[in-house]
Amino acid sequence: MTFYPNERIGLFIDGANLFSTSKALDFDIDYRKLLEEFRKRGRLVRANYYTALLENEDFTPLKPLVDWLDYNGFNVVTKPAKEFTDDSGRRRIKGDMDVELAVDIVMASKHLDHIILFTGDGDFRYAVEACQKAGARVTVVSSLKSHPPMISDDLRRQADGFIDLAELRSLVGRDGARPGRDDE
Repeated sequence: MTFYPNERIGLFIDGANLFSTSKALDFDIDYRKLLEEFRKRGRLVRANYYTALLENEDFTPLKPLVDWLDYNGFNVVTKPAKEFTDDSGRRRIKGDMDVELAVDIVMASKHLDHIILFTGDGDFRYAVEACQKAGARVTVVSSLKSHPPMISDDLRRQADGFIDLAELRSLVGRDGARPGRDDE
């Protein structure tokens, strides 16, 4: 995918999807390196990270990451996750951020030249098309190299470009000082 030095870039990260994809590829994301990498590719105007958080938990492993991201240049968009018991009696958590992310990329497409969307979820195909109609190019970051592939074929075909997260590993992967910590 071609990047231009003066283009206005926005990163939009589906946190749960990026986490699942990086785990499927067996590495952790270093979010500082991620920002640095995309700052090199154009004028980074915005970096949004979307995730749902459990309301009634005193501590969640996501909280330190969310705090770090918020303090270090990301706009963190959260909402409470809902906990419920399914038909089999198992505890389940639902915290879908698709609508928030879709609305934000469509609104931002009027002000950005290039949207970098970190998700493989095919539900975003129509939102990507709307961004393109507004004049923005859209690159999707996910993976075909994971088992199973994490990218929807419809989404990949709709996007102007596709970057396999596996190819970014050496640029944005954590060096592994302390597993599970993304703030070093």
